[in-house]
Amino acid sequence: MVDKRTLAGQYAIVGVGEAGLGRAPAGSTSLSLQCRAARLAMLDAGLGLADIDGVFAHWDDRANALLVAEYLDIHPRYVDNTVVGGQSNITHLVHAMAAIEAGLCEVALVTYGSTQRLDKSRARGGVVQDPRSPMGQFATPYGMLNPVGYYAMLAQLYLSRFGCAPEDLGEVALAARRWAQLNPNAARQAPLTMDDYLASPMIADPLRKLDICQINDGAGAMILTSADRARDLARKPVSIRGFGDTYRHHMTPLGNEDWLDNGALRMVADEALAMAQLDRQDIDLVQIYDAFTINVLVALEELGFCEPGGAGAFVGGGRIAPGGSFPLNTSGGGLSFNHSGQFGMQLMIEAVRQLRGECDLRQVPGARTCLVQAGGMVMSAHMVMILDAN
Repeated sequence: MVDKRTLAGQYAIVGVGEAGLGRAPAGSTSLSLQCRAARLAMLDAGLGLADIDGVFAHWDDRANALLVAEYLDIHPRYVDNTVVGGQSNITHLVHAMAAIEAGLCEVALVTYGSTQRLDKSRARGGVVQDPRSPMGQFATPYGMLNPVGYYAMLAQLYLSRFGCAPEDLGEVALAARRWAQLNPNAARQAPLTMDDYLASPMIADPLRKLDICQINDGAGAMILTSADRARDLARKPVSIRGFGDTYRHHMTPLGNEDWLDNGALRMVADEALAMAQLDRQDIDLVQIYDAFTINVLVALEELGFCEPGGAGAFVGGGRIAPGGSFPLNTSGGGLSFNHSGQFGMQLMIEAVRQLRGECDLRQVPGARTCLVQAGGMVMSAHMVMILDAN
């Protein structure tokens, strides 16, 4: 077995692109948006179609990578359609590193896209479940909102155990909005106060409407290759210094684990940091998958940035907002920037742009390292990736 620590700094993201953010143009499809984003990523990297020999794609369809390859008239040597929820595209980056390491391809295109808002395909209760599935048998018949209900349960557990206030969740929403006001591509930019947050309607107690990510369209693409190849390309490469991931269950988190104390996210964070040979204090900014505000509080604690129960105090006073000492979700996150169904792609693109110094008014001065945390399905998969500006 190859020691993955030998991969640290050996692979880099060399191009990124986005298309159709917010509400996509009429007639758009997940496929067409992905291929627009892929074109922009190739232009960003100074590469052409003939340079791409690996395609990693995911959206709500089957054989996704083959569709993207056909649409772009690419004939790849390697394809991957792995689906593990919102972190799928970051998992694809790890798989792409493995494929290049094994000699199966040299330049990997990773894409994701969704037209869930345009198609009106996303309901508050989630997607329709096969009645033969565990979710269809043991959750859907009893009225569970998916995934909102599960994260409301997580929030209730957190609030009960640690005694924090609704305003602690509100601080996350307010900081996201302040970042979004600096991002011209953000869907939500209207001023937001704590009174506004507390007045927003309760959706699944204790989660209010403003605790929940948006329903947007959008697509993104990344190009990954070896660090050696990256040095000759058009843009400043952003290297992958470390990663850790684990996969726990499918969609129904009804095992015996304590949702706040299973150690999964702490384990992968420690693994990623050790691979990167960095400590937590070496990280300049953090991108956390904020499908819900509670995700941010829990992740900050499990990642080791503060003690259990201490996240409310940690985020208070604008610490994670623009100008604060702990820049977090600098695009505005899924709460205020964009959430096109699977947010891992947008987390990564924002991290790359920050480390390339391209974020204008929201740019974190001197940013050299970024920790990206993403999850998949319903507390099912966990990923931490450490990026570094070469």
